[in-house]
Amino acid sequence: MNEDDLDRNRRHFLTIATAVTGLAGAGLAAIPFLSSLKPSARAQALGAPVEVPIGSLQPGEMVRVLWRGKLVFVLRRSDDMLALLQDHDDNLRDPNSDVVEQQPAYAANATRSVKPEYLVVEGSCTHLGCAPLEDFPVRPAEGWDGGFFCPCHGSKFDLAGRVYKGVPAPTNLRVPPYRFVRDDLILIGQDTGAA
Repeated sequence: MNEDDLDRNRRHFLTIATAVTGLAGAGLAAIPFLSSLKPSARAQALGAPVEVPIGSLQPGEMVRVLWRGKLVFVLRRSDDMLALLQDHDDNLRDPNSDVVEQQPAYAANATRSVKPEYLVVEGSCTHLGCAPLEDFPVRPAEGWDGGFFCPCHGSKFDLAGRVYKGVPAPTNLRVPPYRFVRDDLILIGQDTGAA
C-alpha cells in the first residue's frame, strides 16, 4: 500500500469518525430540549381529573374543589331543593339548558345532573367570571327560591345553576365533565362511563 492510499484511508476514517461523533453529540444535546417540550408535573396535575368523596355530604351541603384552576361546586340537594326546581321556569333565561356548550349531554335535563341529588357546576359566573355565593335559604317575600348569587353585578342562578332573566350573566353555570366512580365518589374532569 503506497503513501497516498494510506492518507486517503486515514482521511476517510477521520471523516466517518467525526460524522458519527457529531451525530451522537447532536442526539445527546437534543434530549434535554425534547424533554422540555413535555408538560411539567404541575401542568399535568392541573389538567388531571379530581376525585371528590361525597359519602359524608349531607343534603343541603356543598363542597368546593379546584379542577384545572377552576372552582367547582358539588352540592347535595335535599328533596325540598329538588322540588323548588319546578316552580320558576318562567323566571329563567334558559330553563331547558338549550345552550349545549354549557353542559354535557347527560346533564341537559331539569336538574342538570347525572343523579338529581347531586349538582356539579363550575363556580364561575358567566358574566365576568366572579365566584357566586351560595344562598340556599328560600325567601318567598323576595321571590327567591334559593341558589347562587353573584354579589359583583347581581347575577342569580337557581339550585340547578340556571340563570335568571334580567341579570347580567348571559348563560347558565357550566357543568364540567364528571362521572360517578362509586355512589360515594365523583370524578370531575372525566365522563367516560357516566351513568
